[in-house]
Amino acid sequence: MGGSLTRDRIIVEADQLFYEQGFEHASFAQIAKALGISRGNFYYHFKTKDEILDAVISHRLVRTRSMLDGWELEGETPIDRVRSFINILIVNGAKIRRYGCPVGTLCAELTKLNHPARDHAKELFTLFRVWLRRQFEQLGLGDEADELAMHLLGFSQGVATLSSTFNDDKFVQNEVNRINEWLTSVTTRAEVQPEIL
Repeated sequence: MGGSLTRDRIIVEADQLFYEQGFEHASFAQIAKALGISRGNFYYHFKTKDEILDAVISHRLVRTRSMLDGWELEGETPIDRVRSFINILIVNGAKIRRYGCPVGTLCAELTKLNHPARDHAKELFTLFRVWLRRQFEQLGLGDEADELAMHLLGFSQGVATLSSTFNDDKFVQNEVNRINEWLTSVTTRAEVQPEIL
């Protein structure tokens, strides 16, 4: 097996274990065992757990950018694109109910640990924030675009946390409906604002 392929497999497996068990509880041994590789092979690629964490966060950033780019291409309007973000709560519902939001749980854990990588992990939320802000700007809500982006991020994180806590599909669907209603009201407000010449 090629070195690059092994390294990539370690990152993917570590990403999954960090999500399911948390960074602090996942171990080198678990990752190596899941992949069926020796510890020597493992240490050839990563000397420390922090090196793996950095690689996992970088991997998540690449995947998140790709997902946002996909939404940009698929969504005809900014509203369609924002709805793609909102619907993550449904699309990834089973995982979120079991493990929470992958971004939120990682950021919260690293903050609790006062881990130096917390700022790197925060870049994941920043990607969503900037992308959502751009959608609201395209809707003509430039003055409040960042505030709306943060509101939506906060709303979705709250739903993800309570979804994980209560494991209640109906709650999640109701909240997604409410978020979509909120988006419609924001959009309607943008449409009725008079144009400034």
